Amino acid sequence: MLKSLVGRPIAGLKRLVRNDQLVISVAALVVGLAAAAGAVGFRESIALVQWLFLGFEHELVASGARETDRWRILLAPVAGGLVVGLIMRWFMPGGRPQGVANVIEASALRAGRMSGRQAAGAAAMSAVSIGSGASVGREGPAVHLGAAMASFIGRPLHLTRSQSRTLLGCGVASAVAASFNAPIAGAFFALEVVIGHYALSAFAPIVIASVTGTIVSRMWFGDFPAFRLGHHEIVSFLQFPAFALLGVVCAVAAIALMRLTAMVERQSVELPGPRWLHPAAAGVVVGIVALWYPEILGVGYEAMDTALKEQYGFQLLVTLAVLKILMTALCLGAGFGGGVFSPSLFIGAMVGGAFGVVATHPFPELSSGHGAYTMIGMGAVAGAVLGAPISTILIVFELTNDYRLTIAVMVAVVIASLITRVWHGPSFFADQLKRRGLDLQGGHDMAALRSLKVHDLMRQDHVTVSPEATLDTLRDRLRQAPLNELFVVDGDDRLVGTITLAELGEVAFDVSHDRELCADNLARRSPPVLAMSDDLQKAIRRFAEVDEGLLGVVDDGDGSRLMGCLHERDVMRAYNTALVNLRKEEHGETM
Repeated sequence: MLKSLVGRPIAGLKRLVRNDQLVISVAALVVGLAAAAGAVGFRESIALVQWLFLGFEHELVASGARETDRWRILLAPVAGGLVVGLIMRWFMPGGRPQGVANVIEASALRAGRMSGRQAAGAAAMSAVSIGSGASVGREGPAVHLGAAMASFIGRPLHLTRSQSRTLLGCGVASAVAASFNAPIAGAFFALEVVIGHYALSAFAPIVIASVTGTIVSRMWFGDFPAFRLGHHEIVSFLQFPAFALLGVVCAVAAIALMRLTAMVERQSVELPGPRWLHPAAAGVVVGIVALWYPEILGVGYEAMDTALKEQYGFQLLVTLAVLKILMTALCLGAGFGGGVFSPSLFIGAMVGGAFGVVATHPFPELSSGHGAYTMIGMGAVAGAVLGAPISTILIVFELTNDYRLTIAVMVAVVIASLITRVWHGPSFFADQLKRRGLDLQGGHDMAALRSLKVHDLMRQDHVTVSPEATLDTLRDRLRQAPLNELFVVDGDDRLVGTITLAELGEVAFDVSHDRELCADNLARRSPPVLAMSDDLQKAIRRFAEVDEGLLGVVDDGDGSRLMGCLHERDVMRAYNTALVNLRKEEHGETM
């Protein structure tokens, strides 16, 4: 009896310890602490670099730049660009910085696995870039660093693909929450941008990590919003057409930023000279512009705060918006490390403020003030650039600690995001991945296809004939061939061509040509084939292009030796099974 009473709690405790949900929750707590510590350390490293290059370490960069020597303002971005170029040359794969796009790629294609060495190099590049005055953001690098820490912590736990991606999202959520003091936005950004679903199996650990990151950030930096907004509320609902029009204007600004960045990146590749010198060349332009407009240096939080307080005039607002678009595109395109979120907020603040000045002028009694339009513009441009309207709305609210303009921000963000998606593309991160040859438009469903290879489903039920095979032999072999298709191969099993019953046409039933024709005469040359290492996404595309149910599979080496065949029905069956398993994992049914 006593043994039974003692044994039941022990058995229950063992089951609890072995429970996957408990393991991932504890791991989420550890990841939340590590990612938040990384975000705090990253911000402190920016302050140190800024002190070395610009002579001050506080975040009031524009004010500090006006008080420091002009030669430092001119030379700091150049020196920073030179250091960034050297780091890029010696430590970064492909000679390019890394950020949120790499986290999305790791989640979709590599089951959440990231390189710690590359993350350290990316963080160093970004810290030097921001600290020396480059017009980039600090949140993207913090997200990349947090995700890499999550990947490192999860590696010895032998997690499933879905659990690894969830842990990656925990690192992202903690980093965003610690960077913005925004726990709700951190959780939703990870779910919306990285994970791609809101199932409870992912939601609970990500919330744990996000809250943990917020607590660490508040213990270190204190609990206060990034911007302090004056008293604003919707004075009249007659302003809503103006809010909608502001969304359209913000979409134009977002598209301009993304297209200019892509253009600079393309041109930078084509320029003569070593690639690692390009950041320093861009730094020359940034330094010259900063002599007259120091607001464009770094993340620009001071300038955004000033715009929210309605202390900039119309001309300065427009000038700063245009310059920030140009300098951000130049810095990111030339190879400086850093994110795009802070520049998007800056551009949105200036565009929104300028729009508010114009909208307020005719009917001042009906306006909420151009400071309100400034906050709305921040959300609209950032939401369109990031392709994350929900989390962007939440980030703006938690940055300003003001919920009175909720409806107006939602209207502008949704309109800006829709227009940007239709006329340009999903997001800045999707653009980056596309330029690298990765199209993740299908999301994690497509990742399920990319994880399966042709050689996993390849069959050996294909029927082969030699080039000398007679028409009579072809008729006999076609009866045995799946889907009435023959593969013509030479003595070394090299594919010469294919023959189908449909292609033979009348010859198949006309015995008068039996002595005249052979397989070599009738074969279709250069038939569509797949390589053994191709993934199933490519296989589905190939089947759709040629409208055939059977394709030959060739060796990866010379691409001519026939190794087997692939049936379209097998591909579709495997895809369906992968999707079912993915949905089960997302909803915790396999835990």
